[in-house]
Amino acid sequence: MITATNVTKHFGEVMAVNDISVTIRSGEVFGLIGTNGAGKSTFLRMAAGVIKPDSGKILMDEQLVYENPSVKADLFYISDDQYFLPNATPQDMAAFYQDYYVSFDRVRFDEMLGNFQLKSDRKINTFSKGMKKQLSVLLGVCANTKYLFCDETFDGLDPVMRQAVKSIFAGELSEREFTPVIASHNLRELEDICDYVGILHQGGVLMQKDLEEMKLNIHNVQCVFQNAEEEKTALALLDLVKAEKRGSLNNITVRGSEKEIMEKINTFSPVFAEIVPLTLEEIFISETEVVGYDIKKLIF
Repeated sequence: MITATNVTKHFGEVMAVNDISVTIRSGEVFGLIGTNGAGKSTFLRMAAGVIKPDSGKILMDEQLVYENPSVKADLFYISDDQYFLPNATPQDMAAFYQDYYVSFDRVRFDEMLGNFQLKSDRKINTFSKGMKKQLSVLLGVCANTKYLFCDETFDGLDPVMRQAVKSIFAGELSEREFTPVIASHNLRELEDICDYVGILHQGGVLMQKDLEEMKLNIHNVQCVFQNAEEEKTALALLDLVKAEKRGSLNNITVRGSEKEIMEKINTFSPVFAEIVPLTLEEIFISETEVVGYDIKKLIF
C-alpha cells in the first residue's frame, strides 16, 4: 500500500503539489487523472523517491521512499520522457536494469520484444515515440517489481498497442502481487482498466473514487409520472444529482442503489420508468459539477 499524507511540493514560487493525501491499495490499478500542470508527474516522482516533498510524507508499505534503496527496489518508474542510456539498444537496457532488479526476467523480456516486433539490437534513439513507450512498459513489467509507476504511458500508443499493454497489466494482476499507478490527462484511456481514480487539479486532489462503487451508487433514470403532483413528491424522495425535463419525460441522475431508486419511483406507479446505464465519463461529469467544476475542460 502507498499512502501520501499532506504532501506539498514547490518549485520556486510555483506550487506543483498542494497538500495531497492519497491512499493506493495494493493489487489495484490506480489512475491519476489531470491536465498538464495538475501535479501528476511531480506526485509520481515523489512517490518514486526521485524528489523529496517539501512537507508531508509518502510511505510505501509503511516505509519512507526517499533515499531508501530497499523500498525503491520494489518499484519501477516510467517517466513521460523515459531515459535511455546513450546509443543503447533494448538488450543494453535489459542488462542495465538486470543489474539492479534481481528478479528481472530476461527470457521473458526477449520473448515480449519479439511479440511487439521490437528489435533487440536496434538503437533506441531510432525508435518512434510509441516504440519507446512500448519498450519502457516491457522493461517495467519484466523487472517484476511490486509497484509500476506510469506517467502518460498510453500517450503515443496506437489503439492496438494500448489494448495489448492493458492486457499485459491484467495478466500481471492475476498472477502476482502487482500495483500499477497510471497517470494520464485522459479518463477515457483508463476507464476500462482502473479500479480506483484520483483527479488532480491545480496541484490538489479534486476527488478520489472507487470506480465500481461509483457505478453501483449513481444511476441515470428516465421516467414519466401520472401527474405533476406525484412527480414533485417522487423527485423530492430521491437524492438527485442532476435533473432535466423534456415534455413529460424526466431524465435524472440519482445517487443510491438501483433497487432503492426504482422502489421509490415505482411507489407512484409511473407511466414509464427505466434505468439507463451511465458511462464513466457521465458519472465523473455529474460528480464534479456538484462541486463546481466542469470536468470536461479538465480531463477530456
